[in-house]
Amino acid sequence: MAVQTRRSTPRRALDAALPRFIAAVGKDWVLVSEADREGYLDPYAVGDGRNHLPGAAVAPASVEEVQAVLRIANELKIPVWPISRGKNFGYGSASPVKAGTVMLDLTRMNRILELDEKLAYCVVEPGVGFYDLWDAIQREKMKLWLSPPGNSWGSVLGNALEHGNANTPYGDHAFNLCGLEVVLANGDRVRTGMGAMDGAPSFHLYKHAFGPNWDQLFTQSNFGVVTRAGMWLMPEPEGTLTLNMEVPKPEDIEWVVDTIGPLRTSGVLRQVNSVRGWMRAATLNGQRSEWWTGKGAMPDSVIAAIMKKYNVGWWNVNLRLYGLPEVNEAHAKLIQERFSAHTDQKFQITRWRQGEPYAGSGRGEPGTTSMQTLNWAGGRGSHVAFSPNLPLNGKLAREQMERTRARMTEFGFDYYGSMFMWERSITVVGSIYFDRDDEEGVVRLKAMFAALIKDARQHGYGEYRTHIDFMDEVAATFDFNNHALMRMNQALKATLDPNGIIAPGKQGIWPRGSERAR
Repeated sequence: MAVQTRRSTPRRALDAALPRFIAAVGKDWVLVSEADREGYLDPYAVGDGRNHLPGAAVAPASVEEVQAVLRIANELKIPVWPISRGKNFGYGSASPVKAGTVMLDLTRMNRILELDEKLAYCVVEPGVGFYDLWDAIQREKMKLWLSPPGNSWGSVLGNALEHGNANTPYGDHAFNLCGLEVVLANGDRVRTGMGAMDGAPSFHLYKHAFGPNWDQLFTQSNFGVVTRAGMWLMPEPEGTLTLNMEVPKPEDIEWVVDTIGPLRTSGVLRQVNSVRGWMRAATLNGQRSEWWTGKGAMPDSVIAAIMKKYNVGWWNVNLRLYGLPEVNEAHAKLIQERFSAHTDQKFQITRWRQGEPYAGSGRGEPGTTSMQTLNWAGGRGSHVAFSPNLPLNGKLAREQMERTRARMTEFGFDYYGSMFMWERSITVVGSIYFDRDDEEGVVRLKAMFAALIKDARQHGYGEYRTHIDFMDEVAATFDFNNHALMRMNQALKATLDPNGIIAPGKQGIWPRGSERAR
């Protein structure tokens, strides 16, 4: 596997481009000062983050301006890093992989182009955030529900393109993309799926269309710049029923997964279920120093005290049923029977019916409460996530948790995991909190992350998403047939973007010309 060089953009080429960028988008929207450039640095970087400092930023307001910027960049071979709103916190935020790259900031492209209640979909530009879409739905009094992530400042489209998810039946955001408009490196504009037929009314209604399905190829890739997308939304259900339970021991995750798994695979549970660890309650309500100032990870006695204070379990199960109330009741009875084989505890149950106040309904209102967790480590609190995917199997989930916890303890970090259960697999999202100004702690974190990647690879588990600092390392673990997938990605890159200008290094995909032999 090749290792890539990361030389900054040549100053001469950038100087030649700036007046042309100004002509394309206007002087106010070409940002070159040191303060402007630093504004794109990751506020939660692994260290100071200046190894990702961009060379400038260009902020187009329309697809035509995006086309113009890309044509200029392609001609002068200037790399650009597209962002929707730049709120990809924990994964690099707005920063590019390669220093000196020009930010292609799409925040000004913030129109909701379509919002259809009957067919339950929207069409949005990259700059539309979850709050924006929520406000539009409320303003029109539509019975449509969102699936916002923990940070609702972010882009609806950007989150989907990065494989973001949340806890509703529509929580697999990339899956709910339908029909994209994409600008290629040469400035050509393409519409995928049925949208390839000019004026097709089912552009955002039917995913497969004629020929290859390109929608997913533009997620987590650097093959083009997505300037609009259809997103399927959830029609308001007739009712919901929520079941909550606190589970006391870390090893209980095995039977919890094996109990939820068949219910998820069979469709009884349709949401992207999450089982969260004890630490979430603590991180939302205070700082680590209030509980532990000693060296290393918190001891079990301190964890027990936190669980007691906040009345939480080591694992906390949240299940929600959506649909006809009588069907929800039948499914709730089945779930309770399955859990009763392992525990005498009873679920706390909340019911909601259409027409009642929305409190407790699980409607998915946007929020940013989870950002409070970043204060946990103190100082300039930051976080990254280690998130491998593995089969929906309790024994494997418990063993992965135990390995990760042991490795994090070895390096002096507290284990905080959440199990996101898909129909047949689990994404184990492990949040790692640290103070980015703690130089020694940052060194430990980087060493630990490398060890976690290696540990997971030994069991065939790959990450679904990662921070820009670790993209090359994670990409290298997908090594079947001498990295055949990466070779295919690079062949597509060379065809669609032969000058390698769009987001070099994203997901470990580098232009061929920037490689050097190991």
